[in-house]
Amino acid sequence: MLKELINKIIWHPDYSAEDYEIIYLHRVGPRGDHKNKESNPTHAYKKVPISEVFIEYSFIVCNVNNQRTHIPLHRILEIRNKRTGEILYKKSYPYH
Repeated sequence: MLKELINKIIWHPDYSAEDYEIIYLHRVGPRGDHKNKESNPTHAYKKVPISEVFIEYSFIVCNVNNQRTHIPLHRILEIRNKRTGEILYKKSYPYH
C-alpha cells in the first residue's frame, strides 16, 4: 500500500510530487531503546520531498548530505501535503 501511494504521487498527473513530503525515522547512531523516542538521542525524524525520491524494492532512495541513501519503507512515519497539511499516510505506533 505504501509503495503504491508513493508511486501514485510521483507518477499520477493529478498529483504534484513537489507538494508532498515523507517524514521518516532516521537512525543517527547504534540501535537503542525503541520504546522511548523522546529520550533516545540515536533517533531523529527527517523530512524528504517526494519529488526527490524513487522506490527501489522495499526502500525509498534519496540523497542525504550528497550521498545516495536507502531508507526502508517500514521507517516511513507520515506522508503529507506540504501546501494543505493533508496527511495521506500515518504509521500507527509503535515505530520500528
